[in-house]
This record gives sequence, C-alpha cells and structure tokens, in this order.
Amino acid sequence: MTKFTVNDRPVQYRMDPDTPLLWALRDASNLTGTKYGCGTGDCGACTVDIDGEAIRSCQITIAQTEGRFVTTIEALSPDRSNPVQQAWVAENLPQCGFCMPGMIMAAAVLLKRNSDPTDADIDAAITNLCRCGTYPRIREAMKRAARIQRGEEQVTAAPPPGITPQDAARVVPALRVP
Repeated sequence: MTKFTVNDRPVQYRMDPDTPLLWALRDASNLTGTKYGCGTGDCGACTVDIDGEAIRSCQITIAQTEGRFVTTIEALSPDRSNPVQQAWVAENLPQCGFCMPGMIMAAAVLLKRNSDPTDADIDAAITNLCRCGTYPRIREAMKRAARIQRGEEQVTAAPPPGITPQDAARVVPALRVP
C-alpha cells in the first residue's frame, strides 16, 4: 500500500505499486483535471507538481511517489487566484483546453523558482505539446503571470466562477418536447 499526500490530504492507495500516478489520481481519487494524452511523457497533459517539480504523472508510479507531496490542477488555487490561472484567462489562452491543466502546472512550478522568466526559461520549462499551437500566447501569459505575481499588474476581470462538485454531479431533468 502506498502513502503520500495529494492536494494537502494524505492518501493511501490499495493499487499495484507499479500503477502510474496518473491513473491513481484519475481513477481512485477522481481528480480528472490531470489528463491522459500520450502515456509516454511527451505531451505533458498529465503534468503535476511533485515536491516543487513539474512531473509527468504518466511516467512515475505510485511506489515512486511514496512519502511525497503531489499538487494537481484542482488544488493549485480552487478560486483560480493563482497568477498563472489569472494570466491564462486574461490572455484568452485556452482554445480546446485539453493540454492547459498540465501546462498551467508546469508554468506554476516555473514561477515558484523564477519570478522573471525569459523566453528561453519558459521554453525550457514548458515543453508540453499544444495541438492548437498557442505557444506565442503562452509566453505572453507567462510574462503576465510573473508581473501579477510580483505585484506589478492586477487582472481586472474576475476569474471564471467555479463549479461545485455537487453542481457537476447534479442530474438535469430531460426536456420534454410536445
């Protein structure tokens, strides 16, 4: 049985120790913000923060995660107040949005280490693939996130409203057509 911390909560998985962290998060913990993209660590859709490092969760087993601290997109900032999330929204960055949780996690880790990243720093830290080709806007959003984090800029628009788990699970009655 593996034990570690996910989103500031201790977890204990009764799964094969060789299970990729991605599947423990998605299937056992219902943290579906961490996406399955390629399974080979190339795309980065499954990126999470493990002890302050951006890690592709499809490439690390739950046994290798033993005793560590994992943060997923769900806990980065539940109210979307994280500078990266604010900048992503302010820059209208997401298109299809599939790769964004992993990209945001990689960006948040970068900003923890470097409050004024250059284009080269951004390119080196965020190697996630985006089929929509938002790379130039990612750089701009990262620079804006750094300014927000340093207190040099404020985002005027409020972050989008969250959806509570209760609302997400709510059954919508079927429409009746006369």
